[in-house]
Amino acid sequence: MTAALSALVVDDEQPVLDELVWLLERDDRIGTVRAARSGAEALRVLDESDIDLVFLDVAMPGLSGLEIARVLSRFRSPPRVVFVTAHDEYAVEAFEMNAVDYLLKPIREERLRESVRRACVDSESAAPATEDSIAVELGGVTRFVSRRTVSYVEAQGDYVRLHTADGPSHLVRVPIGTLADEWADAGFVRIHRSHLVSLSHVREVRVNSGRCSVLLPVGDDLVELVVARRHTRTLRELLHERAL
Repeated sequence: MTAALSALVVDDEQPVLDELVWLLERDDRIGTVRAARSGAEALRVLDESDIDLVFLDVAMPGLSGLEIARVLSRFRSPPRVVFVTAHDEYAVEAFEMNAVDYLLKPIREERLRESVRRACVDSESAAPATEDSIAVELGGVTRFVSRRTVSYVEAQGDYVRLHTADGPSHLVRVPIGTLADEWADAGFVRIHRSHLVSLSHVREVRVNSGRCSVLLPVGDDLVELVVARRHTRTLRELLHERAL
């Protein structure tokens, strides 16, 4: 049986802090629960105690949850992190930091228990995350989609739809321009104002009457996307470099 996890809850709002501590103490997978009302206090607790799982409020005075998580990532054995917030605009950045989960306030007990389950699974695997993930929300449940599985990204207003090589698509609230900047180093390139493609998933480049297009896998099919003229040269150069 897996040993109970030690947890630390960090939130500057006392009612939220008290509720999270109370809910976690009701979970038999959690052993000790510590609490902190600021980033500085949280770091003191982490320095003094062995903590397995940290529930971090994203927006706090002083050190934010994201800043604390960056400090934790430099620990030799960093605790697993669950972000807690009233807003979802930090989800992309949070999961690029390999967070276990991303909880939206108000917290539901069953949703919190799912976060603990994920932390337990992560603990049992003992293998560090080797690739970035992005959080997608479906039916009140946050799931992780590996960036490696994404063939292309389609802009839909302030959202993007992630089309994966194994078939499913996922809607995420982030502008395509933001994702293009954040995923450039992972081999994603803009081919059109509405499309961002993964170079590793490009199966074929076609040129017909001066028009360039690329074929990418989505499930059992190949999807053809037109490349805007101003992006054609950059795309072909990047594909050539990747083939060398």
